[in-house]
Amino acid sequence: MDLKEIIMMKVFRKTFLLILILSASLLVPYKEILAFCGFYVAKADATLYNNASRVVLVRNEDKTVISMMNDYKGELKDFAIVVPVPVVLQKEQIHVGNPKTVDHIDAYSAPRLVEYFDSDPCRRIYEEAEDVKVVPSPSAGNNKDQFKGGKTDHGVTVEATYTVGEYDIQILSAKYSSGLETWLVQNGYKIPKGASKALRPYIQQNLKFFVAKVNLKEHASAKLTYLRPLQFAFNSKQFMLPIRLGMINAQGPQDLLIYVLTKNGRVESSNYRTVKLPTDMEVPGFVKSEFSDFYKSMFDYQTKKENLRAVFTEYFWNMGWCDPCAAEPLSVQELKELGVFWLDDRTSFGGSMPVMVTRLHVRYSNETFPEDLVFQETNDQQNFQGRYIIQHPWKGSRNQCREAETYFRELEKREDTRAKNLAILTGWDINSIYKKMNRQSSGNTKSGDSEKWWKKIWK
Repeated sequence: MDLKEIIMMKVFRKTFLLILILSASLLVPYKEILAFCGFYVAKADATLYNNASRVVLVRNEDKTVISMMNDYKGELKDFAIVVPVPVVLQKEQIHVGNPKTVDHIDAYSAPRLVEYFDSDPCRRIYEEAEDVKVVPSPSAGNNKDQFKGGKTDHGVTVEATYTVGEYDIQILSAKYSSGLETWLVQNGYKIPKGASKALRPYIQQNLKFFVAKVNLKEHASAKLTYLRPLQFAFNSKQFMLPIRLGMINAQGPQDLLIYVLTKNGRVESSNYRTVKLPTDMEVPGFVKSEFSDFYKSMFDYQTKKENLRAVFTEYFWNMGWCDPCAAEPLSVQELKELGVFWLDDRTSFGGSMPVMVTRLHVRYSNETFPEDLVFQETNDQQNFQGRYIIQHPWKGSRNQCREAETYFRELEKREDTRAKNLAILTGWDINSIYKKMNRQSSGNTKSGDSEKWWKKIWK
């Protein structure tokens, strides 16, 4: 092979590799290509919050399955839960779930911190290429004849009584909120005084009440050291979650994490503003060791900016896969345990599947959320995750090649941007951030200027 043929072969080889790279970039979005080079290192799950309530909400057409995680701390004899429901529930529509499944969906959908590494600027593009079970029962309706129990004092009717697992459950209807409050207290339900005001709107809507307390004997015989989540399934045109009762004796704002499983699209609130958390932003490297403080500060700052009047989307994805994964997707069996009733045994993973998960995070108070949460399923299928990025710099030297000098000049600008990003997300003082980064301020950045800088970007 002569010199001309050798040169032509090298040119062909480089051109072919470049075509491969360009073809891949046309077929796969740029961010997805980069995602394969990074990995997840931390997550913001429910363990960050001491008193966050967790609810899994499964919805398709007019069928709803609710799983309520009971992180109750105190004497079990004092435990009581009161939930408005649209219909009288049959016993087979009530179930006791597995807390590990709720923990799994929380971990899977949690906002995450990911790491990436800058490539060697001295390497050519062609060299890089070379390396390269709860099933909803039919509605029970309001047929009172099928249940034992009858009218009692205070305008309360016991529609049904069950023992399910470690819970004693009664389904009630009531004419008067004050009468219902009195009846609950007289029958051993430890509810806060003055609950009638919160109960009144549900009675006016002719809703029933799902009430439960712990059956101490059953709990002891099962040798449980915790309370398992209560699940109930029903048919209703209303797609909502009653949150007002939980605020009767609240001391300040409360956190609520809602994991909504649907068949087609992203879920949002229809009666409150739903916003997506700021995401896909690079932050300084020291955040890796302070991710818990970072995320709590960030969420606290963002909710205050919205005056505690918004529902935040933290995650939306198809349950068949994740990138990067804070936890593996739930199995078909786990999804069925949560009440995803439209799956069958032939459903498999490895790609898209007919289950979408929306993670919503609400911080609310009596004043900021005067109504229960009402939802709607949208047609939006665009993936979203709360994702914060640490981009580690290349470890080479400035004089290694001509491109290295350019790389390090750009790196200084990127480090400034990361500091400003962190100030924007958390409200932290920019000069304190620079100090933690062992950097000096760029000179003209004052505390508070980062917010103005951020707004300019999105104009």
